[in-house]
Amino acid sequence: MSLPDLFSAARRAVRRLRARWPGGAVRRCCLCGHTVRAFLPYRDGRASLPAVALEADIVGSDVESFECPVCGCHDRERHLFLYLQAAGLLPLLGGARILHFAPETHLQRVIKAAGPAHYERADLFPRRAGVHKLDLTAIDRPDRSFDFVIANHVLEHVGDDARALREILRVLRPGGRAILQTPFAAARRGTFEDPDIRDEAGRLRAFGQEDHCRLYGADFVEHVQSFGFVSEVTDHARLLPGVDAFVFGVNAREPFLLFRKPEPLP
Repeated sequence: MSLPDLFSAARRAVRRLRARWPGGAVRRCCLCGHTVRAFLPYRDGRASLPAVALEADIVGSDVESFECPVCGCHDRERHLFLYLQAAGLLPLLGGARILHFAPETHLQRVIKAAGPAHYERADLFPRRAGVHKLDLTAIDRPDRSFDFVIANHVLEHVGDDARALREILRVLRPGGRAILQTPFAAARRGTFEDPDIRDEAGRLRAFGQEDHCRLYGADFVEHVQSFGFVSEVTDHARLLPGVDAFVFGVNAREPFLLFRKPEPLP
């Protein structure tokens, strides 16, 4: 490890200890239940964001309150857990068939505890045991195989999102739901992508992160609907009116991006 990396790791370790210090703890992780003084930022918080993230007003993770200093969960896991609870979807996971792409550690535990009939974890480049290698743009599973597909902050990493959305719709049973959280630019109407931008520095400048393939615009919901999904999208204020976003370390501007495969007409 280089000297700058050592300094960075040491600085983060000190931040973690300070954040976990019990004195003055007012914030709470809904996944591990611990009360903490602070959540850890993503990198250096807003100071580390590229110009496009500020200019385009990207709505996504809460970069200032990103990681729980106790269990390590990220804000997007906490927010999705709160949304699942408030929307009454956790009981529906019981007995369901679920396909979960890029499965987050803490959400896996929540889903398993719900008692699904079948829970498949998948990733294009799996790094953990039990996670199957699957390509979101070519899901090697039969039509109408799943009741839920979860892709939490995944689509922005996928080269051909149109193929991915068609595949998700195909493997969902009629009435099945897709959870498709993704960052989007509130200040831009349309999506910006350029397949010629392939290097990390270029993607960081153009899309806000080194491994993103595009920057979705404020029309993301309409974009997903154009593939045949029905929107069940709602926002924090309506679904979680009693949840203090600061206390729980989530971004109140991030909506619950929930979509449904329509039932066939009688």
